[in-house]
Amino acid sequence: MSTRKKTETLSFEQSMQELETIVSKMEQGELPLEEALQNFERGIQLARLSQQKLKDAEQKVQILMNQHGQASLLDFDSPLSDKE
Repeated sequence: MSTRKKTETLSFEQSMQELETIVSKMEQGELPLEEALQNFERGIQLARLSQQKLKDAEQKVQILMNQHGQASLLDFDSPLSDKE
């Protein structure tokens, strides 16, 4: 039985750490095909989880800022953020 946690119970940091481990293993190119496919599938699950957790966090920050009358968030690569 695998010692992997259910994807839904992982924190953002845990999912990113596991994803990095999977990528490292796959980059070595020595996994049997079946194991590589299982790792790829798990990696996709972890990437989706991480994206959703980031989206949720951004929404929470936006809600908190709106509640306190703050300006809306800018993207990191926004031309306005370079001028600050």
